Amino acid sequence: MRAWISLIRAHDVTSRELGAQLQANHALTRKDYEALYLLSEAEGQRLKRVDLSERLSLTPSGVTRLLEGLEADGFVERAACDSDLRVTYAALTDAGREKLEEASSAHVAAVRAVLEDCLAPDEIETLAELLDRLPGGPPPESCPAV
Repeated sequence: MRAWISLIRAHDVTSRELGAQLQANHALTRKDYEALYLLSEAEGQRLKRVDLSERLSLTPSGVTRLLEGLEADGFVERAACDSDLRVTYAALTDAGREKLEEASSAHVAAVRAVLEDCLAPDEIETLAELLDRLPGGPPPESCPAV
């Protein structure tokens, strides 16, 4: 139980702190940032909305609300599928790419600072390896080293 409680508390505190920094400095939520990042790494910089929902661990209605805000800000746009009209994509716009680039350097630096303030480099690697074994699996291959 100690490991579980520590994991939950560490996640809550760091998510709140990093999320507050993203919001204050870039007017993005953590999920906004994550959605922009996932779209930037996807082939053609677009994903089926249902796939994005799954990758963000959001319900279909949750991803719809998230994307409505990103669409209103001009960071994401809806795109139709040429071969199946039932499929809708979320596509990253130029403005979304610029917003992600603007937020990324400060956000990645903040994540590094949180980890490096508490852990040695070999401990960070061990932590990543251990967390990769938990449900949700390892992060996408393209995630930047933190």
